[in-house]
Amino acid sequence: MSKPTLVIMAAGMASRFGGNKQITPVDDAGHLIIDFSIYDALRAGFGKVVCVIKPEMEPAFRAAIGDRIARRVPVEYAYQTLDAVPAGFCVPEGRQKPWGTGHAALCALPNAEGPFAVINADDFYGAGAFRAACDFLTAGGDICEHAMVGYRVENTLSESGSVSRGVCETDGNGYLTDITERVRIEKRPGGAAFTEDEGATWTPIPAGTPVSMNLWAFREGVKPAFGKLFEAFLRESVPKNPMKAEFYLPNVPKALIASGEGRVRLLSTDERWYGMTYREDAEKVRAAVAAMKAAGAYPEKLWD
Repeated sequence: MSKPTLVIMAAGMASRFGGNKQITPVDDAGHLIIDFSIYDALRAGFGKVVCVIKPEMEPAFRAAIGDRIARRVPVEYAYQTLDAVPAGFCVPEGRQKPWGTGHAALCALPNAEGPFAVINADDFYGAGAFRAACDFLTAGGDICEHAMVGYRVENTLSESGSVSRGVCETDGNGYLTDITERVRIEKRPGGAAFTEDEGATWTPIPAGTPVSMNLWAFREGVKPAFGKLFEAFLRESVPKNPMKAEFYLPNVPKALIASGEGRVRLLSTDERWYGMTYREDAEKVRAAVAAMKAAGAYPEKLWD
């Protein structure tokens, strides 16, 4: 079996961080979060990287990361653009917002032969998460069985504000039954909690609850579903909200679970998430990276 492909979604606008956080260094050596993701993925056994970007990002992205990584692993680029829609569909007049993470992954499918994993460019996932995903993809099995690496909710919170997470439910046998997107989760005095009424009330999320950080491991059987579901999104959701409707990546596994056309295994990890959702998070990420280097988890220069 060929080594799995790592698809990295890097075309997001990074509105809350206030800049292009995908190319913001997190240590004195100039590494980005994406450097650590690729380094961990290669150690785990991935064999190719596909970066999903906007076409206008390519020169800066190549200079910041792509060209140096290409010396160690094959790197390809896929482009997420508004006009990348199936024949018979058009972009609503005035729309500027990208189609969403599900569309980003769809744009990468022509470059992803065989099994593949999908991650965000600006999330630090940890080595154990990549090992779990790669082990699943290389173990063989039903092409319609996929996986998601789930994090304990308390390991995914920001000290600087609210975060959006997919809260997972399972069947007791290690398979997902549902994912509910909670767009405002915060660290509260009693632990994690979410609000749906602008903070008037808060609902606790028990410690240990698995949440999605968009680390998905897909076998080849998933590919037709992406195109089919994106067409359904364009046909049904976009007319209702033409400027803002988004095709989210979790919509694909959720639809497979609901229809019985696929199963999604939950791969648990005790890794701690780090990310730069807010500009204030940057120094915390740098401190965490420095501590991991001091503990021997990473060399000072990853690619020497």
